[in-house]
Amino acid sequence: MKILIIDDDPGLRKSLSLILADAGYQVVSAEDGAKGLATAEATQPDMIMCDIRMPKVDGLEFVQRYSEAGGKALVIIMTAYGSMDLAVEAMSKGAYDYLPKPFGANEVLLTLRKAEERESLRREVGRLRAEVRADRRFGEIIVRSPEMVKALEVATKVAPHPSPVLITGASGTGKELVARLIHRESNRAERPFVPVNCGAIPETLLESEFFGYVKGAFTGADKDKQGLFEAADGGTLFLDEVGELPQPLQVKLLRALQEGEIRRVGGTTSTFVNVRIISATNRNLSALVREGAFREDLYYRLAVVPIHLPPLKERREELPDLVHHFIERHCERLGLQVTKVHPDAVEVLLNYSWPGNIRELENVLEQAMLLADGDELLADELPDQVRFSMAAADDLELTDDDLSVKKHSAALERKLIQRALERTGGNRTKAAELLELSARALRYKILDYGLE
Repeated sequence: MKILIIDDDPGLRKSLSLILADAGYQVVSAEDGAKGLATAEATQPDMIMCDIRMPKVDGLEFVQRYSEAGGKALVIIMTAYGSMDLAVEAMSKGAYDYLPKPFGANEVLLTLRKAEERESLRREVGRLRAEVRADRRFGEIIVRSPEMVKALEVATKVAPHPSPVLITGASGTGKELVARLIHRESNRAERPFVPVNCGAIPETLLESEFFGYVKGAFTGADKDKQGLFEAADGGTLFLDEVGELPQPLQVKLLRALQEGEIRRVGGTTSTFVNVRIISATNRNLSALVREGAFREDLYYRLAVVPIHLPPLKERREELPDLVHHFIERHCERLGLQVTKVHPDAVEVLLNYSWPGNIRELENVLEQAMLLADGDELLADELPDQVRFSMAAADDLELTDDDLSVKKHSAALERKLIQRALERTGGNRTKAAELLELSARALRYKILDYGLE
């Protein structure tokens, strides 16, 4: 690493050069700010150590002119005690840090190592941002894991063709986003995308919702009504939770797909429709077929191109990008000021299993941001079920029949409080510090859990 020293004191330049050379740094120097600017341009140092008070061009002017010229090196201002206000002003103009005089070798090297770490982090952030830009080639869907990249490559490849697609995956994994991506990348993009949750419509209304009805078809049918198939004509009909469809409607849906035409409830004539079908489910449709709960012929008609989305716990490399994405979205939508997440909070988020997947992550962040006190989201501002899950699997007895998040979060919290009290010999003030709780909050929890 190359370091440029700028100081009008030849003795300091020499002693500082020796300290840095002994530590393995390559050193160049200049005796004032004007020569420092020329030397910086000629040698392109990684870091610059610059005195604040110099003839011709002082440290403040150097920092400003160097920054305006596009200089990339980190600048550390060297200043006497009485010039601290100038050092602060220099930092406002772009300097990274300051080093008060007099200083020893250890202080110099520590300051430089801190600067090196910061520069290394900056480069890593730049690299990750470049990767994110490269990975975000699927619209608003954030993709980094190999499984998701493969899934979305299949989605974009099949998009131009009318073949039905079946998207499987747990709730909250982004199935509708992928369906919208397929529609957007198809030649139907200018036509309607009509989503319907098959599990949210009462069974008695499903047929009329899908196929429409004519006036007088049943009580309350006082005029003709268009169904979802006709509404999606020329575009895409997205059947979310298709595994919830009852058997009678499965038969009629299969007929509509096979013949490309529908008949309104109570009608006598058929209408041709040009609809691309994309289905989604969080259930195992092939298992439902074996059980006789889902028609095999309809399954093969829907699953011409199957796409599976893995749960968030298998896509942890995407979580930091998702967190950043949702923070930006919530800030814009809700007018919040939270702009960053503390590393401890990121660790908590990475260690949580996310049973509700991306939808749960979005909701957790919104809740935490609404209750946050500053511009940085802290670990203890995250919901209890997220914070207390890190040790739950190792610390609690779990059975397949007893998987209540609420129950086990409370049990883990009680156990952590017990341990903290034991470790501090019952000293509640020290226990509260270990638990990162206020003394008042700990007092209430002790009462709640009967730990008096």
